[in-house]
Amino acid sequence: MGSASFLKRVQALLRVRNQLTRECLAELLAVFVLMLITLGGSAQMVTSSGTKGNFLSAYLAGALAVMVAVYTAGGVSGAHLNPAFSFAMCLLEQFPWWKLPIFVAVQTAGAFIAAGAVYALYYDAIQHYSNGTLTTTGPRETASIFATYPADYLSLSNGFLDQVMGTALLIVGVLAILDTRNKGVPKGLEPVAVALLVFSIEVSMGSNCGCPMNPARDFGPRLFTYVAGWGTEVFSRGNGWWWVPVVAPLLGAAVGSALYQLLVAFHHPAEEGDPPAQQSCLVLTNATVPPDTELAPGEKDPGGDAAPEVMLGTPSPPPAGSRVPPAVALTPLKEP
Repeated sequence: MGSASFLKRVQALLRVRNQLTRECLAELLAVFVLMLITLGGSAQMVTSSGTKGNFLSAYLAGALAVMVAVYTAGGVSGAHLNPAFSFAMCLLEQFPWWKLPIFVAVQTAGAFIAAGAVYALYYDAIQHYSNGTLTTTGPRETASIFATYPADYLSLSNGFLDQVMGTALLIVGVLAILDTRNKGVPKGLEPVAVALLVFSIEVSMGSNCGCPMNPARDFGPRLFTYVAGWGTEVFSRGNGWWWVPVVAPLLGAAVGSALYQLLVAFHHPAEEGDPPAQQSCLVLTNATVPPDTELAPGEKDPGGDAAPEVMLGTPSPPPAGSRVPPAVALTPLKEP
């Protein structure tokens, strides 16, 4: 009784009622969890020289990280975990444009903090493996633990196409899983389905550059490596590769969204009783906003419809030169 009373007092003192703040806090934690597991799997693989992990174990760590992250924040922020997915939701009018830069900043911050946590966790292992020298190239490079880098043979144009196609496939798969007019997934198992989707993309399209498919997942940890001592080479390696996993996934998100709408969602038969706006479009499943929640300025009360759940993220170890498994996670937040 005493303990329960104490917890209630703490909750009353610390509880945040502003909806936007709640979403940002949940999204930050979800991305942190996603990247902590994803980068941890990569660090274990690299620093042990493959004796305590391989590409498959890193992919699996990333896929499981997606599930954990979605369950962490899916009912609050929608667990987008990926600027590309947030961008796709804006294009589909399921997420307000004014929230996009806020979510992108929170997602990038979560990935940056997680990279710092993994560096601290594996500090001794990284120093031992690299002989105390933090490098981005060579047989003892460790930068690829955190960010993705292209294979030696990969051109920027081919890498850009790789990321557009991979992200487009990711978005098509996630939209199909979320579409209540399609086959559908048993309620509560959407994160599992998305994790399997990400895993399948990683093991089939990860050899070129590790399938980042998530601007925040790549840029946040890359920025950390720059600050932590790897130097400017984290941006110059691969002919200035760093911008490709930032820009290409956004284009891929637009392509994937358009493909699913044009080839599937627009052609769903109308059902009696459906509002006109939902008769020929993607319909997402939403959670509810607590009645005592304070909405942000300009934010409408969805009348019980808030953040839908689905997320997505995984690691992908790149080929020769990029051993890092990326992560991508997502879940839509519907707003009228």
